[in-house]
Amino acid sequence: MDPVESAPEGGGDVMSGAVQDIVALDGDSSCIAQARHRAVDFLTRVQTEHGLPVSQRAMDFTQLVVSELVTNARKYAPGPVMMELRINGDLVEVVVWDSDPALPVARAADAGRVGQHGLEIVMAVCQGFEVQREPVGKRITARIALLDDPGGMPSGRPPL
Repeated sequence: MDPVESAPEGGGDVMSGAVQDIVALDGDSSCIAQARHRAVDFLTRVQTEHGLPVSQRAMDFTQLVVSELVTNARKYAPGPVMMELRINGDLVEVVVWDSDPALPVARAADAGRVGQHGLEIVMAVCQGFEVQREPVGKRITARIALLDDPGGMPSGRPPL
């Protein structure tokens, strides 16, 4: 996993959205764990270098979302995967690009189904979720609140 672009040391202006980390994942068996570690390192830098509060829930959910999105990209798309982490206001955005143009679809709830719940999980813990078709492949963006919701909702958003 080699960095493609990172915010400079001490880097980026939080208010302008310049706090980011972009990495190309080579797709070997260790890239999912490396992507999770990269996310924790990024959010730790956001706290220490930029003074933004990041809840433990945000740390945990970001790792979960990174894990699910990178796993799906490795599983269903040939070639490299790009991951971008960025701060947008009081949210962390996890952006994953892969080469497969097929858009993911959450399956209907089925308590008897084993596996294939990743997209449902991601959508349940995020403030926002979108998929964009790109000239090559697709880009998935998941937005996670940095702070716990004062109303006590685990996802940081009101129930649907």
